[in-house]
Amino acid sequence: MLEGLSIVADRRNRFAPNTPSRLRAARTCYDHIAGTLGVSIHHRLRATGWLLVDNGSHDLTLPGTKGFEALGIDVEGARLLRRPFAYACLDWSERRPHLGGALGAALRTLLLKRKWVVQDPDSRVLSTTGPGRRELLAHIGLQT
Repeated sequence: MLEGLSIVADRRNRFAPNTPSRLRAARTCYDHIAGTLGVSIHHRLRATGWLLVDNGSHDLTLPGTKGFEALGIDVEGARLLRRPFAYACLDWSERRPHLGGALGAALRTLLLKRKWVVQDPDSRVLSTTGPGRRELLAHIGLQT
């Protein structure tokens, strides 16, 4: 919250991240995807009309629900978990939101399972694979 307030309070200074490039490109944030990849996914989900953001509240639209289910994500199961379904998590390297909550975790799990991204065994760094780039483009129009 303090990071968000600092951005609003000081719009004059342009943010220049000094995060190492691999960590900035894609990484885990708890159990969801962060970095440029996570921020780009969040942006595309909103741009395609899959994700509705209203007064800070996040939910899937009907096309979004169908799209996530077509990917193999159990949307109703994610809604039943004892945690927030979906929310904007402020990305510390990009200073823009990525998708958090049960939905963000389900998406990370799916991308890892299908090997669209792979995780560095010694860090939180994620790398998008060739098939992952093709599938993200095909399913949500994301060019990585």
